[in-house]
Amino acid sequence: MGVKITLRAARNNLVLTRKQAAKLFNIHYETLTKYEYDSTNVPISFFNKIEEAYGIPLDFIFIGNEREYVKSMKDRLRLRQEA
Repeated sequence: MGVKITLRAARNNLVLTRKQAAKLFNIHYETLTKYEYDSTNVPISFFNKIEEAYGIPLDFIFIGNEREYVKSMKDRLRLRQEA
């Protein structure tokens, strides 16, 4: 598996605020905030819009809990440094 980016990172790469990005998805910005923290149970209709809104294939977006992703990336980096 290659490295993926979080929903927050995808939005930040486009220099969009949550409110601006939420408009692209036609959802409330607080809903987008919840999706960015944990996209585990996000409706499929939202994911169908990611490629168009962010210009990033869904295959490159991490789906799950953002904290778990950050922890796994830190662990990955630590293992590389120890090698």
